[in-house]
Amino acid sequence: MTAPDTQTTARTIGNRLPTVRVLVPCYNYARYLEHCTRTILAQPHVDVRILIIDDCSKDETPEVCARLATGEPRVEFIRHEKNKGHIATYNEGIDLIREDYFVLLSADDLLTPGALGRAVSVMEKNPNVGFVYGHPITLRGDVPQPRLAEREPSIWRGRDWIERLCGTGRNVIMSPEVVMRSSIQKRIGGYSPALPHSGDMEMWLKAASMSDVGRVNGADQAYYRVHAQSMQRTVYSSVLADLAGRRDAFRSVLGAGSMVRDAPALLKLAERALARTATLFLLDQFDSSTPPDWPVEPYVTFIRELDPAMMDSGLGRALSRRLAGRHSAVGRLLAYADRAVSHRMEWRHWRRTGMEKTAWPRDVIGFARSLT
Repeated sequence: MTAPDTQTTARTIGNRLPTVRVLVPCYNYARYLEHCTRTILAQPHVDVRILIIDDCSKDETPEVCARLATGEPRVEFIRHEKNKGHIATYNEGIDLIREDYFVLLSADDLLTPGALGRAVSVMEKNPNVGFVYGHPITLRGDVPQPRLAEREPSIWRGRDWIERLCGTGRNVIMSPEVVMRSSIQKRIGGYSPALPHSGDMEMWLKAASMSDVGRVNGADQAYYRVHAQSMQRTVYSSVLADLAGRRDAFRSVLGAGSMVRDAPALLKLAERALARTATLFLLDQFDSSTPPDWPVEPYVTFIRELDPAMMDSGLGRALSRRLAGRHSAVGRLLAYADRAVSHRMEWRHWRRTGMEKTAWPRDVIGFARSLT
């Protein structure tokens, strides 16, 4: 299915162009802000409004904002006199939504051509869909050409989408590729200060608990810029923090008082998936060319907390052998190669469908397990 032309899109979404509020929080990202804003203003088939909130940047952000707003009524900006942090900035923008749809786009990210029209069209045709996402391109340097040809979109019942996430323990959304129906965003409210690193995942889970979920297939929807990690953020600390953040997001939505059907069972499923992910991460580290030289005990504690039975499984026993130094070099190499193939398959499936498989026909350890 090719990308819809202007006439098709206009006929689909009616005579009045849907309005979209794009919130662009910015802190010391003046060098990216103009490019980000240009990709928003160029979006066809929607009536777009941009609100830039400068969280007391120390760079040229105020000057860039003033220049962007001059003669452009679709651009507004607010500057904080004191730095309030990203959660407070997000929530301030959410309180000001008056449009039909809402997008939160970091100043260093970009939209692809037609992204808003494609996402809005899915929701205009499917009133039960509360938000739409798509595939984001990871941006590390020059901006590559995006795919713009669409396939038939995917629509999931919200509870089914939550169950799919619980089965993998993954957050399948990066963030800039999401367009939310404003009525759903208002029902949810703002981001939780208690979840500074996984509030976005909690937001998607909450939205899915009260609406269906859609995905634009085929076309790329946004660019997600990846920055080099600071010296303080090692692989050890960042991965464990990410896993703990996902755990907290699942518990927030599926814990005591949850309105999601079978929430306790879903939470148990998610925690087991997170324990498995942590186990696989440790196995990858031990089986790589540079085994971990940082403490692994916090990971093992995390695994036992979420799923005590994991260490008695095939994966857990393989990890125990590595922790005890009882494993062969050949077996480790084969196991690592086997998992690398599986990871690549998972990535391709996610890129195509927006979901990750909960299991593959071939176990991630495969025949190499017998050699370790």
